[in-house]
Amino acid sequence: MIISFAGAIGSGKSTIAEMLSKKLNIPRYYMGGIMREIAKKRNLSFSELMELNKTDPSVDHEVDEYQTNLGKTQDNFVIEGRTSYYFIPHSLKIFLDVNEEESARRIFADQKNHIRHNETSTITNVEEMVKSIKRRKQSEVERYEKYYGIDVYDYKNYDFVLDTTNLNIDEVFAKVYEFVKNRLEK
Repeated sequence: MIISFAGAIGSGKSTIAEMLSKKLNIPRYYMGGIMREIAKKRNLSFSELMELNKTDPSVDHEVDEYQTNLGKTQDNFVIEGRTSYYFIPHSLKIFLDVNEEESARRIFADQKNHIRHNETSTITNVEEMVKSIKRRKQSEVERYEKYYGIDVYDYKNYDFVLDTTNLNIDEVFAKVYEFVKNRLEK
């Protein structure tokens, strides 16, 4: 079974995807990590790469080909990426959501604890983080609509949707794992 994770920024999808991968003892692929590797190869920051993506689809296409190939050549893995559900349509599609204020609090706390090392590192408060999240989400919405004609935030694209705003990580994992386990048993 291929399990694809998408979701709002700060919803916990990376943590849950990693936990599920370990629990099921299957590989995990993280498209954000692939994009960060591409940025590094091009001597760009992640933010600079995202800016470039607005006019140059080559990075997205490189990641798309990677995902498509994985879906055609491998089975039994977890993949995390905004468009993974689209490029691996036979995957079990999970979307984690969170409201923007909670998302900003989580990311800002991670940043203060040196968990995240990306474009948010210069943000000094939660209010700035909310603005950053809104800009990034809008950029993604526009880019994926332009390139693929899809809305990655449309719940109809997914088999399971969970709002994590008022849940701790253990509660989120329990709900996601129960859903996956039920699908594995069918």
